[in-house]
Amino acid sequence: MAGDTMTQFPTGIGTSDADHISLLGHDLAGELLGSLTFGELAYWLATKRRPTPSQLRVFDAVLVSLADHGFTPTAIAARLTLYSAPDSLQGAIAAGLLGGGSRFLGVTEDTGTFLHASVADLGDTAGWDDAAWDELATSTLTAARGAGKRIPGLGHPVHKVTDPRTAVMFAIADEEGLKGPHLRLFEAIGRVHPEIIGRTLPLNGAGVAGAALADAGLPLALLRGFALLARTAGLIGHLAEELEDPIGPDVYATVDRNAVYTSNALEQKE
Repeated sequence: MAGDTMTQFPTGIGTSDADHISLLGHDLAGELLGSLTFGELAYWLATKRRPTPSQLRVFDAVLVSLADHGFTPTAIAARLTLYSAPDSLQGAIAAGLLGGGSRFLGVTEDTGTFLHASVADLGDTAGWDDAAWDELATSTLTAARGAGKRIPGLGHPVHKVTDPRTAVMFAIADEEGLKGPHLRLFEAIGRVHPEIIGRTLPLNGAGVAGAALADAGLPLALLRGFALLARTAGLIGHLAEELEDPIGPDVYATVDRNAVYTSNALEQKE
């Protein structure tokens, strides 16, 4: 406090007093509860604008596509943390989310950012045909390869030929009129990459999610956050199952009982 002026901390998210909760400038209890879906709220919170029905459908589809992918390292980490600290559900969820990086979940952000670097300054591309997109994809991949950069969104550890989510996400975006430059460039990368990198890889679901979110108007800096938001639901499912039918003890015991000591290079020198 300086003099008679109270310090203020402006926010466009929410405030509350003894009788009211305000969220995004609306009365939470009187206006939003029962009339707003969680997906719509998440989009609105991130962009400060309500999504169109088309944007919401694409956004919800992305969240569903990223919610779970089986016993990924993130799910295993969450389950083992719950086994180690059964009194800390929040710790187990956090452990799973902390594993969201360049191999799992972070690909959503990496792909969106990679594509945006090539489409940000294109202007109107409504009249572009596949040949024009293929040309841009070729130059984009060639430049990335020349700089020694990896191509995010290509390949998957399980789906070696086709990621089943990819075609569906392209179709949904197309149906909603939201197959924009990020998705079109990503689609073109799928067509031209074999001749550039020397092998054929599938466009993965996390990559198409990043392209779809970018075309749906979500901020690039938050794309990983939406992947983590989606995976939170999946982790809660894994933890609910872990409480009923745990695998954590078996995973721990299997690794621990089969651990074999080997001397390291430093000890060998000594």
